[in-house]
Amino acid sequence: QVQLVESGGGLVQAGGSLNLSCAASGRTFSIYNMGWFRQTPGKVRELVARIRWSNDRIEYTNSVKGRFTISRDNAKNTVYLQMNSLKPEDTAVYYCAAAVGTSGLSMYWGQGTQVTVSS
Repeated sequence: QVQLVESGGGLVQAGGSLNLSCAASGRTFSIYNMGWFRQTPGKVRELVARIRWSNDRIEYTNSVKGRFTISRDNAKNTVYLQMNSLKPEDTAVYYCAAAVGTSGLSMYWGQGTQVTVSS
């Protein structure tokens, strides 16, 4: 199993910045990729950004490109999400996720952290 512990989040005004971090422990050698999803009430959880462990390939959802940056610290098994130029529509619960296994088909989730952007 993989355990994920998130930190960061909170309340910020539009145009501001926040940084989320997610530390993985346990069977970290099995991680295929790690990233962040977000969810608002009544909507499907959506991918925000993720990074592949083997080659650092990064994906972003279109709405955050140029504003958010995902990065990782290999030694700490930690992934970060730097969020700049935040907009009210970025308000959501953000979940750290780790896909494990050779194809990344199994998922582990963090507990979620609230990000609220006021206008």
